[in-house]
Amino acid sequence: MERVDAVIRSRLSSRVVLIDQISHYIINAGGKRIRPRLVLLFAEALGYSGDAAYELAAVVEFIHTATLLHDDVVDESSLRRGRATANAMFGNAASVLVGDFLYSRAFQMMVSVANMRVLRVLADATNVIAEGEVLQLMNMHDPDLAVDDYLQVIRYKTAKLFEASAQLGAVISGADDATEQACAEYGRALGTAFQLVDDLLDYEGDTQALGKNVGDDLREGKPTLPLLVAMQRCSDPERALIRHAIVHGGSESLDQILAVVRRTGAIAATRDKALEEAGLARQAALRLPPSSARDALLEFCVRSVHRSS
Repeated sequence: MERVDAVIRSRLSSRVVLIDQISHYIINAGGKRIRPRLVLLFAEALGYSGDAAYELAAVVEFIHTATLLHDDVVDESSLRRGRATANAMFGNAASVLVGDFLYSRAFQMMVSVANMRVLRVLADATNVIAEGEVLQLMNMHDPDLAVDDYLQVIRYKTAKLFEASAQLGAVISGADDATEQACAEYGRALGTAFQLVDDLLDYEGDTQALGKNVGDDLREGKPTLPLLVAMQRCSDPERALIRHAIVHGGSESLDQILAVVRRTGAIAATRDKALEEAGLARQAALRLPPSSARDALLEFCVRSVHRSS
């Protein structure tokens, strides 16, 4: 990861001062760097040790960072990873445009790898992520959202880049189609589990541990799985309260809704779904040859679900 960070720093450079400021602000904010780690671990697990792994690990982190910049503008978020968001610090217009810079820089870098399969995987992934962002926008303030439609947004918006990151390790390793498919399945399932836990932490965690404001999803009118499950299990007056909160957004009823979500077991149900997805990721990883890298991938399956931030 030190080598990846060195690539990130060198590729972030721009003659435009504001791009440098915002890019470094968001990249240096920390984060788990799971997506670049997946590129490195799958490459290692499949016997690849070339420089392309570090370049592509930086590429997926740039793509992820660009989506964060755009998401925070769309969601009007003010806090991420315990710090003010870039849009809160520098304004919406600058955040969107620097996000565009990171996307275009990522494509410059992936071209330098000179592998058409790499280009196809990442081009398809960025397109699907954009579709997921639009789907989520369409689903905002919809209390009648079906669980399957909610999961589709997760698989498009979040899990797709996990999937692509895992797949890239297989591609640059020259793995066969079956192995590449196993890697993609791992990334898709792990990314889904990861987002499900993020969604439940919005109702279970605390602001300091999360690095974002608890209840943000409710304030934004996002109908995530904890709310959908709670509405299936609660009383009619409670259901009406949750529906009103989703439709109108805001946090006036946050404490009451938190109590309903917890009392109905919606958090446990969401975690159970995350555990199911993590189990699918584990099954996919076990199709790889035994190695320390595979052990780390198996550990990710546990850590993605049992975390508090």
